[in-house]
Amino acid sequence: MKPVPLLLLLAALALMVPPSHAGPQVKRPNLLWISAEDLSPDLGCYGDAYAVTPNIDRLASQGVRYTRAFSNSPVCAPSRSALITGMYCTTLGTQFMRCKGVPPPEVRCFPEYLRAAGYYCTNNVKTDYQFDPPFTAWDESSNRAHWRGRRPDQPFFAVFNINTSHESQIRNHTPAMQRRIEALGADKHDPAKAMLPPYYPDTPRVRKDWAQYYDVMTLMDREAGEILKQLEEDGLAEDTIVWFWGDHGRGLPRGKRWPYDSGLRVPLIVRAPEKWRRWVSPRAPEAVKPGTVNGEMVSFVDFAPTMLSLAKVERPKHLQGRAFLGESSDPPRRYCFGNRDRMDEAYDLIRTVRDSRYRYLRHFMPHLPVSQNINYMDEMPTMQEMRRLYAEGKLAGPQLQYFRQTKPIEELYDLETDPHEVINLAADAKHRDTLARLREALDQWMAETHDLGLIPEPEFDEMKRPGGVMDRTREVRGSVTSPDGTSSLRIQLESDTPGASIGYQLGNGQRGWQLYTAPFLVEPGTAVQAKACRIGFQDSEPVTVGDMRATLPRPGPREPFSPWWTRLAEGDLIGRLRALKALDGQGAKAVPAYLKALDDPAASVRYWAVIGLQHDGRGQRTRDAVADMLRDPSPVVRIAAARALCDWGGDKQALPVLIAGLRQTQGSARLHAAIALEQIGEKARPAIEALRAAKTDPFEYVQRVSERTLRKLTPP
Repeated sequence: MKPVPLLLLLAALALMVPPSHAGPQVKRPNLLWISAEDLSPDLGCYGDAYAVTPNIDRLASQGVRYTRAFSNSPVCAPSRSALITGMYCTTLGTQFMRCKGVPPPEVRCFPEYLRAAGYYCTNNVKTDYQFDPPFTAWDESSNRAHWRGRRPDQPFFAVFNINTSHESQIRNHTPAMQRRIEALGADKHDPAKAMLPPYYPDTPRVRKDWAQYYDVMTLMDREAGEILKQLEEDGLAEDTIVWFWGDHGRGLPRGKRWPYDSGLRVPLIVRAPEKWRRWVSPRAPEAVKPGTVNGEMVSFVDFAPTMLSLAKVERPKHLQGRAFLGESSDPPRRYCFGNRDRMDEAYDLIRTVRDSRYRYLRHFMPHLPVSQNINYMDEMPTMQEMRRLYAEGKLAGPQLQYFRQTKPIEELYDLETDPHEVINLAADAKHRDTLARLREALDQWMAETHDLGLIPEPEFDEMKRPGGVMDRTREVRGSVTSPDGTSSLRIQLESDTPGASIGYQLGNGQRGWQLYTAPFLVEPGTAVQAKACRIGFQDSEPVTVGDMRATLPRPGPREPFSPWWTRLAEGDLIGRLRALKALDGQGAKAVPAYLKALDDPAASVRYWAVIGLQHDGRGQRTRDAVADMLRDPSPVVRIAAARALCDWGGDKQALPVLIAGLRQTQGSARLHAAIALEQIGEKARPAIEALRAAKTDPFEYVQRVSERTLRKLTPP
């Protein structure tokens, strides 16, 4: 096979970039992200005297330190879903931990837009987006990915994810980790000097965890310093805008997984070299000079539009965030929003809004305890210590808050006077106006962003993948023409799947999969392989475009895809759900509305009606109505009804439904059944054999709950 001539290859590369995005006269800055896992702003540059983070402190002295930056979710995968798409996970249906999302067709991983503009985009190495990353998202995504793989003079966007500060490393007491910590020498943290939050008991075990959190942070700082050193050694520091950030709050109880500042507030530092300051902040270059402190509200959903703004790439209209830097920056936001949904095997539903001073939380499952069991979280010694001391009656004050058996419907905190958020002001008349303002802001955001959180996961799973079947992207079709008749071939590619991206390889594929954005030229005889992908779908089968001058055949007919977003638009399901949940806290007054909602055509509405009746309903009429729901066509409604009847002494009638729930097609439905069996305690004893069978369930979270329940029912 003859090699592609250089001129033809350059022509092909030029055709790959839309004219509106690129031009030889435009030099763009490089973009570098350094992210650290499970990290609150517990750094020296944020005023923490206990921290030892010299490299990040130095970076802050050279750039802008943001003091009000927030993740959208207090756990990694949902927060990274927002980061990579520029959209709220609650809009995309990617809010449940480790789900497999199917976003609407316009949604892309934003590095695709940068690739289309000529950037070399690499990710080292974590993805965890709540969907499998499409192969078109990155030029390379691996533990070897680096800006050094780019073409000469090609701008890059490089991401390095440091997991050394992850929750798992705080409790890592292996010899290898302890050697790393001991090697810190004078930088190793003394547990006796730790300043614990008021919601932790002050014990040696807790202090040890707190100190090791700071130790692994120092190790992380050294890794970040090594990446910055490589940038300097390559002579790229003056042409690279550097971001450092944490993906959510610290990996300790009441931090990670909880939508308070301790779980959502993160460090964010941006360094703009002097030659690029007017590019980064055209209207006020002095706003990004070294040592600047910026107090504006920044949300993770803003990262994608800001990166596109910095690269001078046109932003798609569907992005929900705001650009806070660059040529097309937006006015500062007033509020940052967050969510908590299923965390591993524990369901909950919380929404929160934060302004510059106050945080408001709305609990949509106030009947659930705060301290639900999550196996992975419960491995932390601090969590074990808290549970032990609570069982012994040795906790007091804010330390007891984590063990509330129910939650208030609303919480309000003044971060200025109460930075640890332990004094709930929601019932304080002096803060009535603030409460109303933030409540309205949250309600408006949920409505405008079409928050999907009130749709039970099993119902949404069936909407996005009926029968659990993953759709496949349609095969690529291509046309091959010869512009001048002999010297070159023009390749044009397309896929019939809405929202599909196309990648192609030339020749032997040494350059990897290139992102197709426009027709390109090749020399006759050059093999071109192409395939299509779409987020949430299987990739198409690859197609080889040979030396031909004909259109590839169109694939045969296939069952039409039924997107969930069109189904949701019918009948304003989300509006009906929000109206029903507005009844929370009304007690017996809400019962007539709940009884009426049992006849709603949507299973999601019937589910919440059963939940409402379980906690607010009384009397035989209510019990009979809920018992009728044991025959509901929706598994999640039947399971909710069975759970309620178990509370009312109807476990003999309800248990067969819960046992059958462990055999449902959807893993999330089986998880609902397993959780219900765990919650009813001794009443679940007739389900022991079914729970033993569930220990091998393909959905790991069902296994966890089933094993935990069996340990309680069949102690050694």
